[in-house]
Amino acid sequence: MVSTNNVIEEGQQLPDYELVLVISPEVADEDIEITVDKVRRFITEKGGTISDTEEWGRRRLAYPIKHFTDGRYFLVKFNMGPAFGRELEANLKISEEVLRHLLIKLES
Repeated sequence: MVSTNNVIEEGQQLPDYELVLVISPEVADEDIEITVDKVRRFITEKGGTISDTEEWGRRRLAYPIKHFTDGRYFLVKFNMGPAFGRELEANLKISEEVLRHLLIKLES
């Protein structure tokens, strides 16, 4: 059970994560913020807290993904209960706007 002070039952702090998103270049500028907000909302609704969100801008991909050669990169730093990581990744996999993502659990 997650409490409001971000501590799990065993008395340990919630693990820290970094999430890198590559968003399709076809997504309009005003819709990009909506896409990133969906991810932020998921994290906060599951009891996590977001410490930082960085936009890295439009960058060339190392190889084409779904026939795209570039994408918009974002980094989201947050903490969240470990049980919700798989659910977050499942939601990102079915998102048409997100070309790729990488979720990393940071060591304490």
